[in-house]
Amino acid sequence: MKRQEIFDYAKKVYETVPEYLWKQHPGYAVLRMKGTDKWYAVIMNVSRDKLGIEGDGEVEILNVKCDPEMAGSLRQVQGFLPGYHMNKNNWISILLDGTVSEIKILDFLDRSYELIESRAGK
Repeated sequence: MKRQEIFDYAKKVYETVPEYLWKQHPGYAVLRMKGTDKWYAVIMNVSRDKLGIEGDGEVEILNVKCDPEMAGSLRQVQGFLPGYHMNKNNWISILLDGTVSEIKILDFLDRSYELIESRAGK
C-alpha cells in the first residue's frame, strides 16, 4: 500500500490530511484527529538499519497506536515492528513494502483512530 492511498483513505473516512511538521524530514507526515490534534498515524521513510531489518536504503513505514497487549504479539509477525521513535508499548510500525496487506493496514489505521478517539472522549 502506498502513502497516497493511506492519505486518500484518511481524508475520505476521517476528514484528515497529512501534515509535514519537520523541515529536516520533509517526507515524514502526521495524521491528526480533527478537533483534538492527537496523532493517530505517522508515515516515514526510515533506513533499514535503524529498524533492525536487512537490506540497504530506506523503507516506508506507518506508525499507528495499538493496544499494548496486541503490540507485543504483533512484533512477532512479519511486517510489524516496534513503533519507531514512539512509545514501544503503545505504537507499532507497519512496513509499507507489500509485506502487510492493504486490508490489515487500513484495519490498524482504523484501530489507531478509535484508540485515540476513545481516549480523547475521557
